[in-house]
This record gives sequence, C-alpha cells and structure tokens, in this order.
Amino acid sequence: MKLTSGKLRGLKAVSNQLGIIAAVAMDQRGSLKKALGDTAGDRQLEEFKSAVTEMLTPYASAVLLDPEWGLPAAERRASNAGLLLAYEKTGYDKSGPGRLPDLLDRWSVRRLKEAGADCVKTLLYYNPFEPTQINDQKHAWIERIGDECSANDVPFFLELVGYEEGEDDAGLEYAEKKPSIVKASTAEFTKSRYSVDVLKVEVPVSLRFVEDTRAFSGQKAYDRKEAIRLFREAAEVATKPFIYLSAGVSNAEFTESLELAAEAGVKFNGVLCGRATWRDGISVYEKNGVGALRTWLRDQGIKNISRVNECLRAATPWYYIYGVEAAA
Repeated sequence: MKLTSGKLRGLKAVSNQLGIIAAVAMDQRGSLKKALGDTAGDRQLEEFKSAVTEMLTPYASAVLLDPEWGLPAAERRASNAGLLLAYEKTGYDKSGPGRLPDLLDRWSVRRLKEAGADCVKTLLYYNPFEPTQINDQKHAWIERIGDECSANDVPFFLELVGYEEGEDDAGLEYAEKKPSIVKASTAEFTKSRYSVDVLKVEVPVSLRFVEDTRAFSGQKAYDRKEAIRLFREAAEVATKPFIYLSAGVSNAEFTESLELAAEAGVKFNGVLCGRATWRDGISVYEKNGVGALRTWLRDQGIKNISRVNECLRAATPWYYIYGVEAAA
C-alpha cells in the first residue's frame, strides 16, 4: 500500500523519528465534564486540556484534541508534537438501539485541516454481531468519512470501541466476548473500502480477568497463555497500522497490557493514551486548581507517560506497511 503525499506528511507529523505513534489523547468531552462536576464550564474544560497538553506533549509525538474545547490547548502543545482533531460528537444516540454516531455540526474535514489538524480521528462504537441494519448504517458512515479524508488528503484514524447492549463493559460476561468483538471489528475496518489509514483499537482482552497478571481481579475469563493467543489473533487480521487505546483503565493496567502485547510479539504501531496518563489529575484540579494540576503533571503525569513510552520499545514502525523507509 502507498500513501499520498498529504497522508504521508500527516502520519509523519504525529509519529516520532522511529515511526512510532506515541500520542496523548485529550479529546474527552462528555466524560471529562462529568468527571469535573456539574459546574464545569467552557473555561474549566479549556484550562484542563491546555494544562495537560502543555505539560505532557514534550514527551509525546502528538496530541489528540477536540475542536470544541481543545483548540486553545493545541496552541500550547510542544513543537515536536503533531495534532489530531476529533470529528465526532461526544457520546452516541441514546434514542434508539445501536449506539449510532454523529459528526460535529459545524465542522468538516476541510475545516479541521484548516484549524491545523495533521490527522482526523473519528470514534465508532461497534459490535460486529449487531443486526445488519445497524451495522450497515455505520459502515456507510465510515465510508463517507474515509472518502472525505481522502478528498482532503489527510490521514484518517478510526477509533473502535466495542460494546454489548445491556452488559457492563467492565464485567466478566463482556470480557469473555471482547476478544471476538475486537478481532472482527479490526477485520472489518482494515478493508480498503473505508480508507482508514490507522486503526485505534482496544487491547483484545480485559486484563483484570487474565489469570497470572498483576491486574487479575480473581475472576478468570482467560489464562495468560490464552490471552497471548488472543492478542496475536486480533493483530493478524489487520492490514493497516494499528495503535492501542487505553480505554480509561489505570496507568498500571494499560502498561501491563502493552507488556502482554510485547510478550505476544504483536506488531502494534504505538498508542493514543488518554486517561491512563492524566486521569488522577482530575481530583487535583477540582480541589486545588490549575496550578496544582500542573505540579501533579510535572511529577506523576510525566512518570505515567514515561512508563507508556518505555513500553513502546516493543512497538513496530508503521513505515513497513506503507513502504516508507524513514521519517525524514
């Protein structure tokens, strides 16, 4: 596969010199507003995003932000960090089944690019085993976004978040279904018809249910050997670069997941890590303000992102997939 000049330029902008995507995610909106409290307004959201971006991007290859509250933060990112902008509205349609998505009303790929985006990201809640009439809508939606990104010559990052209606995604029952959901979702959207350039995927197991891990909760969905096999099987169906998302777990759990991916020999191409890096700073900000948050980020936040970066020693450059020899 070959990249156009614009897509190649965009991917290089969000990667480090080794061709690894070591990005921090700060595009949370609904979940961040909820975490900050009902009284949190535009100023608090912008202030929090700006502090995280300014303090952590010197240690990242890029930052993912939203155009609603993240543009002031984008101006505070380190010179080494590229910019991804989110295109989807936060959350999903709760009026009917299927967790159907929607795009931001006043934005387009053209406008995101004009706002400085090196790459465009869209999140999709997806269960490959949902009824055809639901998933066909989602397939067409991603096709349209892929075509729009291709028309504007900007890389398309697709974030896939699995679910099962009526089940707790942190529970044992969902953990048993998660590997097949992640694998089949990856297999679907790695197809060329969607024009996705990088897949942002969940790790295919819930680590708290993997026996013989530090995160093990005592309830078993799989043993360590099975988990390694599931990592490999999910990775084998990908024909496009893929990076792991942290899905709101702790820094310790996410880094252990990356260690397990390394043990499995998975050729992942980096991470887009959000709350596993900065989540514990929310309570610091709530209690003591932005100055205290910056102090926390300077200490614990940098330690968190450094632990993730250490795990990326096992990551593989995306260059080989697109026939690119170097970042320069």
